[in-house]
Amino acid sequence: MRKAFSMVELVFVIVVIGILAGIAVPRMSATRDDATLVKARTTVASIRSAISTEVQKRQMAGDYTPIFNLGGEINGHDKAIFDFFDEDPQNGRVLEYPPRSCKTATSRGCWMRTGPSTYTYYFPASIGGSVNFNVSDNRFECDSSSSEELCAKLDR
Repeated sequence: MRKAFSMVELVFVIVVIGILAGIAVPRMSATRDDATLVKARTTVASIRSAISTEVQKRQMAGDYTPIFNLGGEINGHDKAIFDFFDEDPQNGRVLEYPPRSCKTATSRGCWMRTGPSTYTYYFPASIGGSVNFNVSDNRFECDSSSSEELCAKLDR
């Protein structure tokens, strides 16, 4: 009766585990980037819905002032972003649970407020690049001069 595995059996198991890991690891990293993109698309859709709702609320109250920004500190790292309309808590929240801006200047897969009414999304490293979204005329639109291809990744 055998009490241990042979060296051949152990090497065979290690080779099989190595092959499986070689296939699984690249697929997991692609899944992470896909999830980051889905999160960004969902954020864009939520912001657009919130703007539409806020515009309707204002119009019902007889207020026709346009929305000029969605809150957040310009170039502020690791701060709440998309928190209040026109930076005023009295105007209401844009998103109930606002995300945080990029943690550092080199962070990827995150949002930053880069101007008075401009928000930039930095794509994950596997995609690269960034796109600007502008708040104007009560709309949150991708600036296609950045890159139409990258805008399409978040506008669909």
